[in-house]
Amino acid sequence: MANPYLALVETHAALLQKTDAPLFADLSSLSPAKDNAAADAPVVVIFAPHPDDECIIGALPLRLQREAGFRVVNVAVTQGSNVPRKAERWAELKNACDYLAWGLRETIPGGLEAVTCKTRDGDAAAWAEKVDVIVKLLNELKPAVVVCPNDNDGHAAHIGTHYLVVDALKKAGHACQLVQSEFWRAMATPNTLIGSNSVDTADLIAALACHVGEVKRNPYHLRLTSWMADNVRRGAEVVGGAGVAAPTFSFGTIYRIDRFDGQQIAATDKKYVLSENDDIRAVLS
Repeated sequence: MANPYLALVETHAALLQKTDAPLFADLSSLSPAKDNAAADAPVVVIFAPHPDDECIIGALPLRLQREAGFRVVNVAVTQGSNVPRKAERWAELKNACDYLAWGLRETIPGGLEAVTCKTRDGDAAAWAEKVDVIVKLLNELKPAVVVCPNDNDGHAAHIGTHYLVVDALKKAGHACQLVQSEFWRAMATPNTLIGSNSVDTADLIAALACHVGEVKRNPYHLRLTSWMADNVRRGAEVVGGAGVAAPTFSFGTIYRIDRFDGQQIAATDKKYVLSENDDIRAVLS
């Protein structure tokens, strides 16, 4: 008997190898979302280590925006390490954020440099200057929810961004929900699996396709659904519990959500597995 899964594999492979998937150097062929948040809406701030990270881990902020009326602001901590590409990456990032109706802020013109633990451990004065930049943004934006990478996310700038944000939260004495994301390395103790519906998932991919130079180099956009599907596979058991039935939703993103009490992370024992139909506000309880 012929292998009945061969057609499935070949269909999936064809999607991953698409050469005609559109990229968006501008928004003329897209219909950007509108920011319908109230003037006094609570704010989610994403501290993205690089332009494009905001789209990859953006499922929870997008749902808080669309389902709970939050305003989302992306802070571009760096604009990448390739100096000749910085202006282009900023333009791509603006298109991505405009498409999702997310606000966008720089840290400093051109973005911060050397956001790593090497700087934190070896150059206290330079690190303090970076922390002060983030403190100023926290004091201005007053986020109810802060999103940043976890402290072992497999990339020096991601790990550095984690410590930069936590150090700034502590210096500012800012209390909030702290959402730690993952991409380059799986977290040891995630506690949240957020399902995304097809529209949200497609919108994150379209926003990611605005990062033209990055996805030409590495087609993150075509592989995002595979990553999100694997998150459901893994999150079912590392969040939901070993041996439990897997969620029925197709696409998900894994996080760790705790409270930052103004001085430290106050870890919670709560765990959340939310389908695309569950009330997203449950993660803020």
